[in-house]
Amino acid sequence: MKAKQINVYGDLIEECCSNPITGFYRDGFCRTDELDRGLHVVCAKVTDEFLDFSKSRGNDLSTPRPEFNFPGLKEGDSWCLCAERWKEAYESGFAPKIYLNRTNKKALSVIDIDILKEFALDLI
Repeated sequence: MKAKQINVYGDLIEECCSNPITGFYRDGFCRTDELDRGLHVVCAKVTDEFLDFSKSRGNDLSTPRPEFNFPGLKEGDSWCLCAERWKEAYESGFAPKIYLNRTNKKALSVIDIDILKEFALDLI
């Protein structure tokens, strides 16, 4: 991934999390391209409620998967979430807070900026 990517503010995207390492490309950033069909672009600070919700929808993010070098997420971890899953969680009342400086501008193709701002931990 050579192309620079921007956040919802139009600035260079900031790192979401390197421990655990997140992102579609596992580089710590919510970068995306045509290979990322899930659009892993929303940098969220996950909660237990969101992790339970995601697991109920078939995506267990809390169970460690050593074969994939995945430690499992716990409340307070930051993670690049799929835009559609975050939106689904929002519509169901389980959306976690997010970091706009770390969220890819591509999220705006799925989620309205005003909704994202309601959940921002870093609103400027």
